[in-house]
Amino acid sequence: MSGHSKWHNIQGRKNAQDAKRGKIFQKISRELFMAAKQGGSDPNNNPSLRLVMDKARAANMPKDNVKRALDKADGGDATRYDEVTYEGYGPAGIAILVEALTDNKNRTSSDVRVAITRHGGTMATAGAVSYMFDRRGYFVIDREGLDVDEDQMLEAVLEAGAEDLQTSDDEFEIYTDPKDFTEVRDSLEEQGFHFTTSELTMVPQNTVPIPEEKLETFQNLIDALEDNDDVQNVYTSAQWPDDAE
Repeated sequence: MSGHSKWHNIQGRKNAQDAKRGKIFQKISRELFMAAKQGGSDPNNNPSLRLVMDKARAANMPKDNVKRALDKADGGDATRYDEVTYEGYGPAGIAILVEALTDNKNRTSSDVRVAITRHGGTMATAGAVSYMFDRRGYFVIDREGLDVDEDQMLEAVLEAGAEDLQTSDDEFEIYTDPKDFTEVRDSLEEQGFHFTTSELTMVPQNTVPIPEEKLETFQNLIDALEDNDDVQNVYTSAQWPDDAE
């Protein structure tokens, strides 16, 4: 019986991981479709599309999925998605910034509001939270199997024109001005580096510790937002405890 339970638990985790991966691919497909509709399906002539394709590659998205999204855009699909940003607060005044691509603003607005308020947060007016974040280029390089120390990596990062390097035992994190994103990415790739993450993101200017008694509720809030098909990105000013995932 215990063996069956163990298999059931493993299978349950696999199914959950597969579902999460499928949701990620679905969201990236929507971004690919939008970028291709707006600027064409050739990434060499469409920087926005190349950025999303980099994201798809980092997520190990199958090439067939990418092709379907681009073919849908080239095929004249009339679906229209609007880019919408929602702002709110979690416990202890933690800032929450939500970016969505939606074909129904009323539905998405309602869903985001429910996700935030049901888990102890509050909605905010436009601009109340966004000023607390800075748009940054962000790259992550896995250190496993990489024969480069921190000093060598810093030299490569500065040569590429990036602004900041943060190092841990597992990875290098690189930040840059958004306008330099493409130049920094291309330079590091030419130097032979490969990214596990390559994206434009929002970085909080200051972080706020999550109250211990609110940790589970706040995690549920973030999960509820990220589970929404229309939500592309969720940014917060939360400072997670070291042992929180």
